[in-house]
Amino acid sequence: MTLQELEQQLLALSPDEKVQVIQLLAQSLGSNWQGIEKTPRVCGGEARIAKSRIPVWVLLEARHLGYSDADLLISYPSITAKDLANAWVYAKAHPDEIQLAIERNQVA
Repeated sequence: MTLQELEQQLLALSPDEKVQVIQLLAQSLGSNWQGIEKTPRVCGGEARIAKSRIPVWVLLEARHLGYSDADLLISYPSITAKDLANAWVYAKAHPDEIQLAIERNQVA
């Protein structure tokens, strides 16, 4: 995809979608992801919901198994819909990292 093609697609987005793109780009420039933390010796240093021990990869794997966001919010009452949205954005921006975490944590 060329920059010109991307520009056309970005301009076609709704205002809310444009805000999400701006947030994603701003977060991707630094290591500070809103609502996501990585701390050595906490959840193996994996990306997790801030102030929790719920790794992003766990949520994504549950989603792949058919759990809806509503199911996850019931299963993890300490997190919010905003936490899930942050997790989905992080996972989308770091697919290789999340896939590796899933593979490392799979039960044989």
